[in-house]
Amino acid sequence: MTSPASPAPTAAPAVLNAVWFDGRSSRARPVQIALRPDAGGTRLLLKALDGEHERLSLAAREVGWPERWSAGRAPPRVAVDLGPHGSLQVDDVAGWQAALAAARHRAPLAERMQTQWRVLLAVLVLAVAGVAAFYRWGTPWAAEQITRHVPLSWEQSLSAQAMEQIDANYLKPSQLPKARQDQLRAEFNQLVAAITPTMRRYPNYKPVYKLEFRSKMGPNAFALPGGTIVMTDAMVKQAATVPGTGDTALLGVLAHEIGHVENRHTTRMVVEQGVLNVGLGLALGDVSTLVQMGASALTGLAYQRGHESESDCYAVALMRQRGLSTTPMADLLLGLDRWDDGSNDGGTEKANKPGTTAPRKDKASAAPAASASSSADAPQAEAKRERGWDWFSTHPDTVGRAERLKSAQPADCKLR
Repeated sequence: MTSPASPAPTAAPAVLNAVWFDGRSSRARPVQIALRPDAGGTRLLLKALDGEHERLSLAAREVGWPERWSAGRAPPRVAVDLGPHGSLQVDDVAGWQAALAAARHRAPLAERMQTQWRVLLAVLVLAVAGVAAFYRWGTPWAAEQITRHVPLSWEQSLSAQAMEQIDANYLKPSQLPKARQDQLRAEFNQLVAAITPTMRRYPNYKPVYKLEFRSKMGPNAFALPGGTIVMTDAMVKQAATVPGTGDTALLGVLAHEIGHVENRHTTRMVVEQGVLNVGLGLALGDVSTLVQMGASALTGLAYQRGHESESDCYAVALMRQRGLSTTPMADLLLGLDRWDDGSNDGGTEKANKPGTTAPRKDKASAAPAASASSSADAPQAEAKRERGWDWFSTHPDTVGRAERLKSAQPADCKLR
């Protein structure tokens, strides 16, 4: 009868000579060390050779394993941190590496990235995918949740400060007759009254709507967080000159601005950029300030384009609720390209195309206000910046946008 085969004996781990600095004295003690596989990783065994017969058996977590930073160049010696037990110095670097391999020691990720280009490439791909996913889904989701808890009083305080600076640097009091202002405000209030609960993205958010008029700027309208909406005299005059527009077009523009307020676009953008900066700071460290600033700027532009589409959707829904068409609004937006009344500081300026933000002096004074018009053609851009017309283009496809408004099908139309 044949007896069952005995398991193959495990090879004894290779023994290396080393020098031990035990932390209790300044002398170097000769020792022998060995590495062997263990359930928790690689175990280090140490035996003193100076007559004291001291022995150590250290689990992987108790050892500060030295990292190798080059696949082709070995260090002159290896230093091993033993924590409270001092440190080791191993001069036989090749023997140390062979002992690690025999013990099936798993190098940390940082070392493998330095010594194996495939690992480095895989980590870079995963990192890029992670940042992209965070940018595309994580940042908007986090901002959406945080924005729900931003108090209305904070938005109103921010808007009051922004309005003070805008009035001081960009705008002048309206020259429209009071009766005309009152008429438009009455129509605006009817528009606000038509908002239904299902049209509120944030059910507990109750902005206090107020329509203001200002002059000394081209046809424009913009919304500040908390409910303040500003329309320029030039916008009102433009609606009176473009055939088929009139007050219905102005109401469409105001409905668009109400959409910015109800969706809390300005607040969300401030929060989004803050979340992105924090995320990039954690991922890239303190040296990433410039990268964070660039990413924030690009994120702001991208999110504003999405905000413009959301507000167009809102305008369609709100105007439909009032039994009004958005076709006059579309015609007004197209007609802004031809605006020229010679009233801007003695010169003539073409109107901004639909889709910009309100003027901003600094980051604190205005997280960007959402607006109904967009950046002007390049030849006029520099001249406008010299007057303080510092616009960010957020929706350059004016013609396509107008066509979708006429068909009452803005891009990605979805009220949430």
